[in-house]
Amino acid sequence: MDHNQHQNAIVGVVASVLAFGALWIKKLKTKKEITSHPRVNREYERENYINSILYNGDRHCIDMIRMRPVAFFNLYDILSRNNLLQSTKSVNIREQVVIFLHIIGHNVRFRVIRSRYYRSTETIHRHFRVVLRVVLKLYKLVIRLPDESTPSEIRNNPRFYPYFKDCIGALDGTHVHASVPLNIQGRFRSRKGGTTQNVLAAITFDLKFFYVLAGWEGSAHDSRILSDALSRPRRLKIPEGKYYLADAGYGIRNGYITPYRGVQYHLKEFSAQGPENEKELFNLRHSSLRITIERVFGILKKRFRVLDAEPFWNFQTQVDIVLACCIIHNHIMGVDPSDLLNQELYGEPESDLIISTLTEREEREEAREWSAKRDEIAQTI
Repeated sequence: MDHNQHQNAIVGVVASVLAFGALWIKKLKTKKEITSHPRVNREYERENYINSILYNGDRHCIDMIRMRPVAFFNLYDILSRNNLLQSTKSVNIREQVVIFLHIIGHNVRFRVIRSRYYRSTETIHRHFRVVLRVVLKLYKLVIRLPDESTPSEIRNNPRFYPYFKDCIGALDGTHVHASVPLNIQGRFRSRKGGTTQNVLAAITFDLKFFYVLAGWEGSAHDSRILSDALSRPRRLKIPEGKYYLADAGYGIRNGYITPYRGVQYHLKEFSAQGPENEKELFNLRHSSLRITIERVFGILKKRFRVLDAEPFWNFQTQVDIVLACCIIHNHIMGVDPSDLLNQELYGEPESDLIISTLTEREEREEAREWSAKRDEIAQTI
């Protein structure tokens, strides 16, 4: 092979290599164009989504975060104005609160919220914890003992006034699903099956909580939980001369009036035939008034689905979430009492001294005193 032929051969090889390389690069570009996705402007999408929740009408806002915009922005103002919650470099206060409400309103897992708000699971988890701690600080602000005047719901109703003029609220317990370690599940198993925490609450007749004690195991008896509530530093208080309505499971004691046992009580029991004596009439009026607390529990669980589903947090967080839901409920009732959800359903520790335990004799005398008070009301009715 002469020199020219050798040179031509080299040129041919180089040309082939270049052609093959160009073809390969073209294929890579084509493949990349096929498999890549348009870049998402996460900040824009996130803000657009949050704005759609807050500015697309009351109904949509309630569907998403379980309250109307007026209640949300009022809560936002409280948290920001009092410097309880701060914006971070990447997550502002508004987004933190919306995410928190979205989670407790629908029992949504962090990984689902992550994709909806274009955040990492760690970011969602961290800010959820921050907002939860801050909301708990509002307990004293929004869950307060009512004044000692006769509630308007009693004063303006001849069925209840003057008979229940000294009654300022109602007391009862409700069970909330609980997830606990296997070795203690027996204690948390309620009479209806499943593991629950037994939550004691006292409410006013305008549908607000004024005391909440969460965390007791589902198997605990109501009267035992009430005794605990009366002996804690942040105890359930009973104003002098006033009382609460409670069901028979709590037993009659100082400051609590329960229905007569062995006598018709529940409203449905009187549907076929009205009360025939003073004790039945008392029980009917007692039931008609005390049912308010069942209404409040119904509103609470309908608004916050996290309370009616299998929890996925540790138990202390489960307890804190119950308290947080009650706090937010009271906030909404104070700011927006005509909230649509209410209409749909029905057309830090204080330094008080611990109350000493009563002797058996004192308990018997106390029971006789409050039984006599109940009889007096029944005879007056």
